[in-house]
Amino acid sequence: MKTLHSDPALPRATETEALLRFSALSQETRLRIVRLLVMAGQNGMPAGTIATQLGSSDSRLSFHLSHLEHAGLVHSRREGRSIIYSVVFPALAALSEFLIQDCCRGFEENVNEGCKSESCD
Repeated sequence: MKTLHSDPALPRATETEALLRFSALSQETRLRIVRLLVMAGQNGMPAGTIATQLGSSDSRLSFHLSHLEHAGLVHSRREGRSIIYSVVFPALAALSEFLIQDCCRGFEENVNEGCKSESCD
């Protein structure tokens, strides 16, 4: 079984990147946006649809999306008159990896449900 930790192609987040990304996710609307975009997958979602789903004004949504883009968690592209936002899956995976990268280092008792031995290389 492949884990985040064992994938050499997965970019690792630095502490600075992790702090920036966690800070962006620590606000309720931004966390909801990311979760919504995760469900939308690689195709993403138009800004107007995100606003409708969250019951948010366009200006408020724009503010939050710019924070998420700055943190490298979402990216945007123009399709006709719409701006489509998508989650940056490698950035989310690197953030998860950052949290567990040292889970078993020197502590055999950590090899349990939360830290499987195959994730400890």
